[in-house]
Amino acid sequence: MGGMKTSMKTSLIMIALALLVCLVWLVLRPDEPITPSVSDPSRSPSFAVNVEKPRLARFLFGILPTKLEAKLFGNGGYLETAFDHASRGAKIGSVGHDRLELSADGWDLLIETDGEGRVGPGTRLVFPIELAERQRTLRCRPADRATGYLHATARAGSDVLDGRFLVELATCENAETGMVIEWPPAPLTVRGRFEGLPHVRR
Repeated sequence: MGGMKTSMKTSLIMIALALLVCLVWLVLRPDEPITPSVSDPSRSPSFAVNVEKPRLARFLFGILPTKLEAKLFGNGGYLETAFDHASRGAKIGSVGHDRLELSADGWDLLIETDGEGRVGPGTRLVFPIELAERQRTLRCRPADRATGYLHATARAGSDVLDGRFLVELATCENAETGMVIEWPPAPLTVRGRFEGLPHVRR
């Protein structure tokens, strides 16, 4: 009888350890970003922008695999209101190897880089979001040491650009009051792609 109880305790301990290992793996594993794609690649010009929430702002602190979270909630960890060329009020501003301006109703993205490809302090994203059950408009910027890139390539024999970008935005403020808020708990990641955008300098 005593041997059976010991065996049962050992089995429970092994199961608990296995669950703990799985939990640690889920928390520490590298996330699988969902690469944004334009809704109709044949349509030109086109672009797509997604804003990825940090793990600490996601369901169960982001321990679920991104693909599973996408199936459960339909956004895979992204804000549900990302935008693209088909969004209402979508506009294309300056487009170049060191500057990109994209906007839509409620959204305004500007990415600037210096001569060495580093993301500049002028980079920012203005967007709507519901926080604490209130609709707000935030303006977010990168940290002093910005993380990210803007890659733009000219098509052969034309003056249009294809490319992709990624920037991390660490500080957000209320766009109406200018007051810095204590959100997000970690940097937001903005990533996207564009195809056939005209090279326009302003």
